[in-house]
Amino acid sequence: MKRSRFTQEQIIGVLKVHQAGATAADLCRKHGISDATFYTWRSKYGGMEVSDARKLKGLEEENAKLKRLLAEQMLDVATLKENAGKKLLTPGSRRAAVTWAITQKNYSQRRACGLVGLEPKTYRYACKRPGEGEIRARLRVLAGERRRFGYRRLVSPLRGQTLLAREGMRLNHKRLFRLYRDERLGVRKRGGRKRALGTRSPMALPEAANQRWSLDFVSDALANGRRFRVLTVVDDFTRECLGLVADTSLSGLRVGRELDCIIERRGCRPLTIVSDNGTELTSHAILRWQEERSVLWHYIAPGKPQQNAFVESFNGRFRDECLNEHLFSSLAAARRIIEAWRVDYNTERPHTSLDGLTPAAFATRPNQGHTENGLCL
Repeated sequence: MKRSRFTQEQIIGVLKVHQAGATAADLCRKHGISDATFYTWRSKYGGMEVSDARKLKGLEEENAKLKRLLAEQMLDVATLKENAGKKLLTPGSRRAAVTWAITQKNYSQRRACGLVGLEPKTYRYACKRPGEGEIRARLRVLAGERRRFGYRRLVSPLRGQTLLAREGMRLNHKRLFRLYRDERLGVRKRGGRKRALGTRSPMALPEAANQRWSLDFVSDALANGRRFRVLTVVDDFTRECLGLVADTSLSGLRVGRELDCIIERRGCRPLTIVSDNGTELTSHAILRWQEERSVLWHYIAPGKPQQNAFVESFNGRFRDECLNEHLFSSLAAARRIIEAWRVDYNTERPHTSLDGLTPAAFATRPNQGHTENGLCL
């Protein structure tokens, strides 16, 4: 737009002279303007003061600025829609979007970077790393040959002489994991967890002590909030609590050691042990233990705790009468209180299913004894 050679103050001054009595023709001839220009001035600035003209100029400038911003915003929206696709999550994808906006839409570099949320210095950065094509190709070959190998055994230099390390490719493990992930070489997880093999036939009720023991775990927390677990071992015939082992971690090896201690204390091994399918009780350590001790291990059906009813019933009493009644300040205090409760349960607490006898008294009755199966030590 051509800029006027008259300022707003001069135009308002001319209009004031006209209001004072001068004719329009004289004013046009004096200032060298046409009649159309004069009447345009009068329609726009007639009756205004200089301050009013300045305010009008400010409003016009602000309006022009808003129109320009709106036009740019609409253009940015149209550009983003035209470049619609995957989300711009990585610097590489954002850099490609900036390049497209600059070349195809004539954006400036700064404006294109602001459009996708990328710093201009990040866009201008030139990578100085060597090419990764050879490493990527070798990764794909190794992953095809060893389909069940994860990235640690394929690429991680922290695990010693791995496949890539043997070929002299010693790179940062984080970079190698990034390449492994970019190539989509992750190992697919197989189906559900394998259950340990064991007897699944209906079980008969025990007829003597040490014929069948039941195992399970109970969880609780100390006063400081730290969780711990308790391994519960019950003789299904005498209802005796053979062991309550409390610790923050109870692995399959630890369970085997505790069972050995109970067997040594009682002088007799059980014929059968019943448990659920927990990872500690289906581990290789437990399978090896029951094979070496010649003990039959029966796993209940998944999701059927009623098949291990004796120890589940005991766990309810144990939680109600001991765990819920005490606040354990430490693990040592928990072990002391739990062991005292176990002794009381076996020797003092009457059991309704045993005609009011305690488990220890029921186990020492004259007509009750250990199994005559050659397992007694």
